[in-house]
Formats: sequence, C-alpha cells, structure tokens
Amino acid sequence: MKILSELKYDRDGLVAAVIQDETNNEILMVGYMNTEAIRETLNAGRVCFWSRSRQKLWIKGETSGHTQTVKSIAVDCDGDALLIKG
Repeated sequence: MKILSELKYDRDGLVAAVIQDETNNEILMVGYMNTEAIRETLNAGRVCFWSRSRQKLWIKGETSGHTQTVKSIAVDCDGDALLIKG
C-alpha cells in the first residue's frame, strides 16, 4: 500500500483526513486516521477513522447509517493530510 509510505504522521501516529462530496465538492467533515484506519478504508472502500477520544477505530456511519463510500484518495503536497472523495 504505497499511500502508507507517502504519509508523514504526527506524534500520535495520525494524519488528518478531509472528506469531500465528489458531486458538489462540499467538505463533509475532517477526521483523523492512523495506519490501521487507512488500511481498513482502502480494503473496505468506506471511510474508517481513528477516534482520538475513544482510542479505537470507527467506521463513519456505523451508527447513523450515513456511510462514506470512497471514490478517490489523494495525499496533500506535504504528505500530512488526505483528501478522500466519496
């Protein structure tokens, strides 16, 4: 998974992930991901975050039903954030 080696993680092992609607470019939310969350996102095709408050993975929409399907993932120029379109 090339994307994992391109990233510069913060001291907690996280990168910011901006979630954007692919149809209208609206920013839906910003969350944080560690390598485990990124792997799950890539493998499952739906957005998975690392909850900083609960210290565990959470899949966006697992409770509400408003899941985010991944259409594309891009690394920013500094390598410290992701743009995920869904």
